Amino acid sequence: MLKGATIFLADLAREIKLDATFDFIAVSSYGNSKEQSGEVKLMRAVDHSVEGKNIILVEDILDTGITLTYLKSLLLGHQPKSLKIATLLDKVSRRTEPIQADYVGFEIPDEFVVGYGLDFAERFRNLPDICILETDEEMS
Repeated sequence: MLKGATIFLADLAREIKLDATFDFIAVSSYGNSKEQSGEVKLMRAVDHSVEGKNIILVEDILDTGITLTYLKSLLLGHQPKSLKIATLLDKVSRRTEPIQADYVGFEIPDEFVVGYGLDFAERFRNLPDICILETDEEMS
């Protein structure tokens, strides 16, 4: 995904010792809320064909699974050779869709987190650490 996963992608990319290219896709499912809307909106499609390619979909956080289920279906429709999912954070307790990541950095409890690319209403992405967003006072 485009914004939230960019810092994780940059760190991950430096560790991958393969010939790789990058493309970006953007979706929205939270808007300005701490709760997912249940509706996924495609904001930006990939620029290049994925047909016949090995794809690793890099995500910042796997929560309900609604967004990744949507993206997996969308990308599989373009017939890649393989499709794997890598996520920095996995909130298994919130899953509503039957989807799992192939590569997981950390499993976390049901807390709303920001920092290291993760945001609330486009804020807090620049925090160097992953932090729990606890009160509404921080958002004003």
